[in-house]
Amino acid sequence: MTETEQLDDYIAAHCDPEPDYLYRLYRATNIHTIHGRMASGHVQGRLLKMLVTMVRPKNILEVGTFSGYSALCMAEGLEADARIYTFEVNDEMEDFTRPWIEGSDVADRIVFRIGDANVEAPRLGITFDMAFIDGDKRTYVETYETVMGILRPGGYIIADNTLWDGHVVDPAYDHDQQTLGIRRFNDHLANDDRVEKVIVPIRDGLTIIRKR
Repeated sequence: MTETEQLDDYIAAHCDPEPDYLYRLYRATNIHTIHGRMASGHVQGRLLKMLVTMVRPKNILEVGTFSGYSALCMAEGLEADARIYTFEVNDEMEDFTRPWIEGSDVADRIVFRIGDANVEAPRLGITFDMAFIDGDKRTYVETYETVMGILRPGGYIIADNTLWDGHVVDPAYDHDQQTLGIRRFNDHLANDDRVEKVIVPIRDGLTIIRKR
């Protein structure tokens, strides 16, 4: 076991435990989907819940539901009358994801939609307090701009995968479109004075953004 793996285990052991329902969802995601590691997982999931509890948003937008793990974590942190609107563009995930969302203790706080959030979210007519961007890496900049248009001043955006397995600094990925999408997003954000931002090197990189 490498030192990094030892530290990962140490961190997980000293965070709040992963609820059993989420453990079972994470395991099922890895067994039944091709890209199971895309689910947020234990430590990142506890962080997402903590951030929601701190911000106390009434409305959250999630771009990229995948198996529903992150939506469930964020919904845990919501107050009873608050909602998370989560969009998944891949309709093939619906049969797997919807039963897990609807079978959870926080199902009444989650609105799960199949569709492109860049098109559908602005049509909701909702001003969001918080957003979690975890969709197509090639269009992160476009998604970010969509979210900024429907996020209240003082609201927060959390962007996942912003270190992209270290590929953002690896010349071997200079022609990989997903890597290039993340690099464009990081550069765009670094030069955007509408927001405050910090990259947290947890897991695959998590950027926390506050709209001024």
